[in-house]
Amino acid sequence: MPDSPSIVTRFAPSPTGELHIGHAFSALAAYDAARAEGGRFLLRIENIDVTRCRPEYEEAIFRDLAWLGLAWETPVRRQSEHFEDYRAALARLEELGVIYPCFCTRAEIAAEIARSPSAPHGPEGPLYPGTCRALNAEERARRVAAGEAHALRLDVAAAMGRIGGVLTWHDRHAGTVIAQPESLGDVVLARKDVPTSYHLAVTVDDHLQGITLVVRGEDLFAATHIHRLLQALLGFETPDYAHHPLLLDEQGKRFAKRDKARNLASLREEGVTPEELKKRLTPRGSQPA
Repeated sequence: MPDSPSIVTRFAPSPTGELHIGHAFSALAAYDAARAEGGRFLLRIENIDVTRCRPEYEEAIFRDLAWLGLAWETPVRRQSEHFEDYRAALARLEELGVIYPCFCTRAEIAAEIARSPSAPHGPEGPLYPGTCRALNAEERARRVAAGEAHALRLDVAAAMGRIGGVLTWHDRHAGTVIAQPESLGDVVLARKDVPTSYHLAVTVDDHLQGITLVVRGEDLFAATHIHRLLQALLGFETPDYAHHPLLLDEQGKRFAKRDKARNLASLREEGVTPEELKKRLTPRGSQPA
């Protein structure tokens, strides 16, 4: 029997604003799951968005989680310090022939979708129409060499062709799920100035950190279809998942970082204790205590 703990969970916020009670619910769910099975709880800072992420928000994350009574291992993994890990994964995907450069601007993509009334849609809206997928290798190389701005997209059809079978994952709420990465289309995996996207970074990070249970909100359920495909392509093991219901406010809306009244810092300043807050953390369909 291995000596390592049976479960490793993580909480992975982005330092783009103050944590709110929805974050608290997710962090506590991951922390409690690890403690219940005598496992490990990790904190990861997802700060690839260098234009929006700020050090003061990172410090606020540490402060808020400590106030909640959470303890995590150090050092904390910061995505901005591990771009080489993502470049290595991109290189592997390039070797497999499942990524391609996309030179379309957002405006051009929107215009192409508008011209096609039958444009495919997925759970997150209209899908990329595949304009640059049809470019030949010479044209791609010429435009990249010329320094044209571009993103790197996952060729989902080519990737599924390489897998050659059905992919599944297990969710503690939904059971066995058949992966359907085509439902999200050819997602962006990296850009010219940033060698990764959320999809690639989170897949690589979870692998390198040995995460065995991914606890996160059900708003990220659809993204797992892509993550499962990337795991298969890169030879990574697939963790267990637990996509929990979201906490909603009195109007039935998701909590947001801009909602100052529900930020953990504001609640703490009002004199709310961690124990009192935990009593309020009820999922969608319930009213706060």
